[in-house]
Amino acid sequence: MIKVLITDDCHPVLIEGLAGIGFAVDFLPHLSLDEIDDILPGYHGIIVNTRVKMNRERISRGANLRFIGRMGSGLDIIDLSYAAERGVKVISSPEGNAPAVGEHSLAMLLSLLNKLPLGARQVRDLAWDREAARGRQLSGRVLGIIGYGHTGPAFARVLSGFEVTVKVFDKYKEVTAEQKCLASIVPATFEEVIGTCDIISFNLPLTDETAFLIDESLIKKMKTGVVLINAARGRIADLNAIIQGLNSGQIGGVCLDVYPNEKTTTYTVEETEQMRILSGHPNVILTPHVAGWTYESKELIARILVAKIKENILSN
Repeated sequence: MIKVLITDDCHPVLIEGLAGIGFAVDFLPHLSLDEIDDILPGYHGIIVNTRVKMNRERISRGANLRFIGRMGSGLDIIDLSYAAERGVKVISSPEGNAPAVGEHSLAMLLSLLNKLPLGARQVRDLAWDREAARGRQLSGRVLGIIGYGHTGPAFARVLSGFEVTVKVFDKYKEVTAEQKCLASIVPATFEEVIGTCDIISFNLPLTDETAFLIDESLIKKMKTGVVLINAARGRIADLNAIIQGLNSGQIGGVCLDVYPNEKTTTYTVEETEQMRILSGHPNVILTPHVAGWTYESKELIARILVAKIKENILSN
C-alpha cells in the first residue's frame, strides 16, 4: 500500500480522495520539520504547502519517496533537479488557485484606481472629501501580463468584461487562439509590454531568471505613472527600486500580495522600513499573500491534486 504524509492543513477532499484510491494517508500538519524528517523514510509520498521545503537534504531522507505533491503552485520550494535525479515525481496543482489569484489581482487594482481604502477611511472618520477620493477608471487602459501559464490567463479572464487591451508576453508559451478570446489579447514582446502598458501584472514563477527582475533599470523603461501588480512571488521584485519609483513618480501605483521576506519576525531594519514606507503610501495596496487563499481554491487544489496523483502514480 502506498503511504502518504500530508504535512500542512488541507481540504478534507484531499484526505478522503487519496484514501478513496487506496492510499494510506497520515494527516499530520502539526509535526515540526525535524519530526517530519525523522518519519519521512516510511512514506512513498509527501504533500506539502509552503511550510515544508523539499530541498536536497529532505528529499534524500525520503529513501522510499515516489512523489512530492505541492498544494497549489510555486515549485521554488522543491529541488526539482534533485527530485528528477532520484526519480521522484513532482505533482502540483496551480490550476486550483489560479482563478482566485486572477480575481484578487483585479480586486487590488480596482481598489487602487478607485481609492477605496481612502474612501472607506473618510466615511469611518465622518470626514468626507470627495475630490480627494476621486478615482480612475480601468476601461480604456492598456494592461500587460508577463507570464501566461496559469494565473496570467486567469487574470485575463476576469478582465474580459472591461474595455481594456491586454498585451501578453510569455517566453516559454504561445498564447492560444482560445486564450485570445478571453479579452482583447495581443501577443507582444517583453519590451513592448514594459514600454507601452499603463498597468503591468507579473505572473511569473521564481527562478534564477526571474529573481529581482523588477529592478531600477527595468522600471526606468516603463511608462511614467505605470501601475505594477505582483501576486506571484515576492523575490521577483526589488522593493527598494519600487519605493524609489514611487517617490520619483515613475511608478503611479503598486499592488503587492507577495514580498521577498514574509517572515516578519526575521525582518531586518531595512525590511521593516521598506514595509513601513509601502504600507503608508497612498498609491500602494498590500495584502498578506492571500491572493490564492480562498475557500473555493482550497477545495479545488485538493481535487486537482488527487486527480493528478491518481493519474501519475497509480497508472505507473
